[in-house]
Amino acid sequence: MTKFSLSFWGGAREVTGACYLLEVGRTKILVDCGMFQGCDDCDIRTHEPLPFKAAELDAVFVTHAHIDHIGRLPKLWREGFRGPIYATTPTRDLADIMLADAMQFLHAGKELYSASDLAETLKLFQSVEYGEDIAVGGISARLLNSSHILGSAFVRLDAGGKVFVFTGDVGNVPSILLPPRASLPETSVLIVEATYGNKRHKHTEDRRLMLERAIEDVVAKKGTLMLPVFATERTQEILFEINEMLQFKRVPEVPIFVDSPLAIRATRVFAKYPGYYRPEVQELAKTHPHLFEFKNLKFTESVEESKAINNVPPPKVILAGSGMSAGGRILHHEKRYLPDAKSILFITGYQAAGSLGRRLLDKAREVKIHGESVRVAAETRVVDGYSAHADEDELFSFVAEMRDSLERVFVVQGEPAAVLGFQATIQDHLGIPAAAPLHGEKFEI
Repeated sequence: MTKFSLSFWGGAREVTGACYLLEVGRTKILVDCGMFQGCDDCDIRTHEPLPFKAAELDAVFVTHAHIDHIGRLPKLWREGFRGPIYATTPTRDLADIMLADAMQFLHAGKELYSASDLAETLKLFQSVEYGEDIAVGGISARLLNSSHILGSAFVRLDAGGKVFVFTGDVGNVPSILLPPRASLPETSVLIVEATYGNKRHKHTEDRRLMLERAIEDVVAKKGTLMLPVFATERTQEILFEINEMLQFKRVPEVPIFVDSPLAIRATRVFAKYPGYYRPEVQELAKTHPHLFEFKNLKFTESVEESKAINNVPPPKVILAGSGMSAGGRILHHEKRYLPDAKSILFITGYQAAGSLGRRLLDKAREVKIHGESVRVAAETRVVDGYSAHADEDELFSFVAEMRDSLERVFVVQGEPAAVLGFQATIQDHLGIPAAAPLHGEKFEI
């Protein structure tokens, strides 16, 4: 009889650091190997030796290219892994730029990986299409669209009669750019995220109206609209929507800057793969190939171009990373414009506990940036409708679709309240055994 075990080495009652080890007999498969972010000891934890022997892994599957899912892949190579890393082609391209960017923000006094480690890691990537069959040691695997970001995937592993599905991040519905996520019949064991396992999003139309009003308000007040954005998906969604707003004259023309080298490079990757867009956007791209570019938009890739934004008088709009204000150029703009009561900070994404973004979300009136105290007079507005994560209602419907085949659910990738709340919801309303694993916990299945 085949033995199965599942170990949780990240993303356990926390949002970041996704890393899951499935052992089927003698076959060892790792799903994701992400960096820890947003916690006081994240650098230390990210630099710790991996808790398993990297050289013994048969394969790695990557759900998507966010750094909390891929950030330790070069460390895997450094510790001896030489097997295949399976991912979609956009994920491979995005991983290249995301991992190169992450090197400059690593601390803890020692190198996590080098440029050489990264180059060797990228050689291990094997690009696969959605639905393509992959064989690993008697296990049949497929990547299926999860509609989270460009190229993101559910990892489906058919192993000895049990079907394991690792969701990575479950996409929000409807997505602005991506097609609906795949269905997952016959799933036996589900490892599901719960970033918003205890929260409901606003509707898409609400978020668009909020963005329109924010642009209108800073134009009227001659202020600066700051958007801390994630480089992948969020930046492209917002650019797509602003483009549409300008075309239909729903907002006044105003200088708009994308001040993030990573977001600029990610936008180029998005433009390469229109085949991954939802059908309506694919059709639009045939007649309007520059979906993420428009009049008065400037991509400021160099440091000189970034500094020159200061010389542009308000009103203006600035999109910059990082999405949680944990680093990047947004800090320079926040330091300059948060004390300005005419300006608006427009938060569009998840803000991890302990991050500067979370403190601003919680209406802090003074924060520290680059070691200096900064008074917060600017208005902070929050819209969660842009989230690329399903909310609690969508997550419940997603799991409920599989209730006839599900034997067990493991809830991961959320703060403790969200994970434990969603675990209880699954057990109480669907009657399916569910667990909220602790870091390092191993389950025999």
